[in-house]
Amino acid sequence: MKINFIDLQAQYKKYEKEINSEVLEVFASAQFIGGEKLNSLEKNLAVYTGAKHAIGCSSGTDALLLALMALDIGVGDEVITTPFTFIATAEVVALLGAKSVFVDIDEESYNIDPSKIEAAITKKTKAIIPVSLYGQCADMEAINSIAKKYSITVIEDACQSFGATYRGKKSCNLSTISCTSFFPSKPLGAYGDGGAIFTDNDELSAKMRMLLNHGQNERYKHKYIGINGRLDAVQAAILNVKLKHFEEEVRLRDEIGSRYSDLLEDADVITPKIADGNTSVYAQYSIRVKDREAMVEKLSKLGVPTAVHYPLPLHMQEAFKDLGYSVGDFPISEIVSKEIMSLPMSAYLSEAEQDFVVQAIKG
Repeated sequence: MKINFIDLQAQYKKYEKEINSEVLEVFASAQFIGGEKLNSLEKNLAVYTGAKHAIGCSSGTDALLLALMALDIGVGDEVITTPFTFIATAEVVALLGAKSVFVDIDEESYNIDPSKIEAAITKKTKAIIPVSLYGQCADMEAINSIAKKYSITVIEDACQSFGATYRGKKSCNLSTISCTSFFPSKPLGAYGDGGAIFTDNDELSAKMRMLLNHGQNERYKHKYIGINGRLDAVQAAILNVKLKHFEEEVRLRDEIGSRYSDLLEDADVITPKIADGNTSVYAQYSIRVKDREAMVEKLSKLGVPTAVHYPLPLHMQEAFKDLGYSVGDFPISEIVSKEIMSLPMSAYLSEAEQDFVVQAIKG
């Protein structure tokens, strides 16, 4: 049986006529940057999340960068985040000359452990970036409470959790600024790079809109040093189609993720733990196994694709050696990084395919 790790082809076939029609409208209009398609997407994203402002941008990485730029974070500042995430979370901090201060993760959720954040706060701390990893929100209420105590801004890295909920509220509407990614493999994915920023703050929204367009407040008048961080109209059109069907895909992802966990209950693996009051969009369905290399090899021989998110925590990456961390500083992140592996996951994974994957693991 041939199984796709993420079945983007099946998704395209389902929405093919709608997507083609929308894209051809963009081509016919020749309005490739900005315009009606982007305006419509931003309105729909705001309604979906409940955030006052939704701002389309060129990637999830640029969304994080723009959020930090809007807060004037730079040289001498510190940003608290997790070492168990994709490099973009800390990369943008370094690009602005600020310093990432890592805090270890909770072993069940794989998200930053709020109980360890306060000890990492200094006078230089300007922001906290909790990452809502694998599709489940971090404990945002606890994190927001700590941040409020010290007058620190919280930026939710929701690049994997768009569509998830935390205590009844949607991810991307849980902190001062939230950022998400529309990379093709995400639960809501474009057909190229894309992202969005969310906030209820009018001033921050206006500033981020200027920053992503070279700092312009009007044509050829630049209030800030910015970047070219615009989301193009073709991607906006595609995302608008997918967003119409997104809640149904979220429901299917939840069913498939829950079914995986039920089927693997008696297997010698650790399955995802979804906290009470949370829902997950299962951007990845990730299990932990003691001998990951052997499991990956076994599944590969049977035609089951896998991936590892992530094999090396950021404090052990050469790019961050100047931060001064050592092996052993974040033991939970290090243990999880050696055992974690992701299984095929999409809204279009059939029960037969899922059964095959599970039997391959148990066999």
